[in-house]
Amino acid sequence: MNEGEIRSVDVLIKGEKIEKIDNTITKTKGNIKTINAEGLFLIPGMIDDQVHFREPGLTFKGNIYSESKAAVAGGITSYMDMPNTNPNATTLKLLEEKYQLAANSSFANYSFFMGINKNNLEESLTINNETICGLSDDGLYFDNKDGLVCNYPDYLEKLFSRSDALIALHCEDENIIHKNLKEFKSKYGNDIPVSCHALIRSEEACFQATKRVVEIARKHDTRLHVLHVSTQKETTLFNSEIPISQKRITAEVCVHHLWFSNADYETKGALIKWNPSIKTEKDKEGLLQALKENKLDIIATDHAPHSLEEKSGSYFQSKSGGPLVQHALPILLELYHQNKISLKEIVKRISHNVAEIYRIKDRGYIREGYYADLVLIDLHNNWTASQDSILYKCQWSPFTGYQFKSKVITTFVNGNSVFDNGKFNESNFGKRLLFKNER
Repeated sequence: MNEGEIRSVDVLIKGEKIEKIDNTITKTKGNIKTINAEGLFLIPGMIDDQVHFREPGLTFKGNIYSESKAAVAGGITSYMDMPNTNPNATTLKLLEEKYQLAANSSFANYSFFMGINKNNLEESLTINNETICGLSDDGLYFDNKDGLVCNYPDYLEKLFSRSDALIALHCEDENIIHKNLKEFKSKYGNDIPVSCHALIRSEEACFQATKRVVEIARKHDTRLHVLHVSTQKETTLFNSEIPISQKRITAEVCVHHLWFSNADYETKGALIKWNPSIKTEKDKEGLLQALKENKLDIIATDHAPHSLEEKSGSYFQSKSGGPLVQHALPILLELYHQNKISLKEIVKRISHNVAEIYRIKDRGYIREGYYADLVLIDLHNNWTASQDSILYKCQWSPFTGYQFKSKVITTFVNGNSVFDNGKFNESNFGKRLLFKNER
């Protein structure tokens, strides 16, 4: 499955790249290792533009090695990591240190966002668009103690008017959140039910912040990417008519917002506590519809592992976020089996469009001359996400016990089979993603 077509062809990989796509490759002379993929689907690997792999500084939750290993087992061949490590990646020096770590430990290809806050505007304007995926505030505080960038319009005016980078933002209005929290605390004290999370970090909190950011971005023609849209109402803010290669404002939805609803808090509790929150069934269905209508452009994970201890306790004690990279593609294939999304749309949203939005060089498609970042999937191979199958360092998943209908069989990164039927090859690690200069 590639570029909207299902074809029965052979794919020849030579070195890191796809050399030929044809019907008769296996009949040519020469020493060619053949993989019989009869009955399987070959797709371009998923490119996840939003993960938190926790290295450096928070490696008790996860690290580049452990989480990228889980990622390739789930069919993810490239990822972009957020800056809220310890220390926060808010300088070029700290950012390059993360790249050095990945070069020696990442199963998948990688890029790292530079963090933005109150104090590093000037340095953030100096990033190289060809070697760094973009700027983001995701997981950071604006002034080291509080605040998302979306709540500081004066700063946004300065940043958006001067930066030529892709800027990826987390959009929630904190004044609305604080007001809601005050109301629920007056009602429940410190024993707020986790199910109230969707009402505290509400639809309106998301909509008002996203609306504010989109309006300022349009004013300056900024290259804005809105992270993890979680409400149907927000999707009305995005244009569905512009081709993806020409969009200046793009948006994503995450796997958990497509799968869970607020009804699942009863059984899953804080395991599905995310920011932005899991909201209503109407929102979940609205997000799926927005994908079909091209209002939302890509699907990501927001993979953010915490220890089980950190996910326990009261509403105020349990942290937001959870691990997803190993199970994201299988969950999307469950939605396919439920006739909620087509294979064509899945591949478009996890590979093609991500490559287009970030202007990634030679990735995201099955094309001659492109890197062989490929995944073989079996659409009819039942398996259960058992506890002993979990590869995340945190050793838990919100999908433990779930029986999937489809399975990732083999994952190729830069032409190397790094995951094959449960076995890993550590002889080659991933490469740094490169981008076209113009975003």
